[in-house]
Amino acid sequence: MKRIRHVLIPIISSIFVVGAVYAVADDKPHTDTGAKAMVVSSGSYVQPKMTHEQYGVVKIVVPMTTDDKAVQGMKLNNIENGLDSAAKWGGHVHSTVVLYGKGVSLLKDPDPEMRKKLDALKARGVQFDVCDNTLREQGIDFHQLYHVTDRDIVPSGFAEVAYLQAKKGYVVDPVN
Repeated sequence: MKRIRHVLIPIISSIFVVGAVYAVADDKPHTDTGAKAMVVSSGSYVQPKMTHEQYGVVKIVVPMTTDDKAVQGMKLNNIENGLDSAAKWGGHVHSTVVLYGKGVSLLKDPDPEMRKKLDALKARGVQFDVCDNTLREQGIDFHQLYHVTDRDIVPSGFAEVAYLQAKKGYVVDPVN
């Protein structure tokens, strides 16, 4: 019985998922659910409806610990989107990116497109902090990193993230 259950549950789940996808893709009413599912064309856009007070000041610290360019780019895009949205909805985002471990690679000879993005974020007040432990452990001279000064060096990237969260009220970006 146990074996049958292990086989049947995934099959039934798959049928349910396929049925749900089919229902969403079909714009006809389905009497079995009583709901009319509609496909929203890719050109459609729904304006967000705020259901809470304006954003006000929002603080976020973004740990950058990966050398994956796609993840790095996504995190920077998230910051940019957050800055734009907060400004539109009555607020301001204070954002600090803390680079440690493999994340320091973001500032090692970035391509022209990434330099443009980094410059634009810095111009909007985004702070980029670099871990001194990482620099020492990887034998990196901070002068060789893109636009890094001695004021951007923190003793420990990991501890800096914790400090900003505990002492300065920053929320930690969980995506890494």
